[in-house]
This record gives sequence, C-alpha cells and structure tokens, in this order.
Amino acid sequence: MGGKQRDQGPSRGEQAEAKEQEAARRRILEMAEAERIPAEETTRAVPDRRWRRGQQ
Repeated sequence: MGGKQRDQGPSRGEQAEAKEQEAARRRILEMAEAERIPAEETTRAVPDRRWRRGQQ
C-alpha cells in the first residue's frame, strides 16, 4: 500500500461508519415520524380557570 492510495478517498472504516450513521439517522427519522401526531388530530387547548376559584 502506498501513501497515495490513502489520499484517494475515505477508508473502508470511514465508509462503514458513514453508512452506519446514515442508517441510524434514518431509523431515528422513521421513529419520529411514527410518533408524530398530525396537527388535524390534536385538540385545541382550552383554558382551565378552575384554579382561580380559590384565589377570589
């Protein structure tokens, strides 16, 4: 192995690590998408004023 071969691009270890990172990123995005609640399905917050009863 000559020194010039190392300068031609990422090593096999770097390539494997990049593939693992990409796979992990995709898994995280898939999990986040599965847990996401569409805006149409969320309920609108209604203020709860019961706590004020004790203040008056």
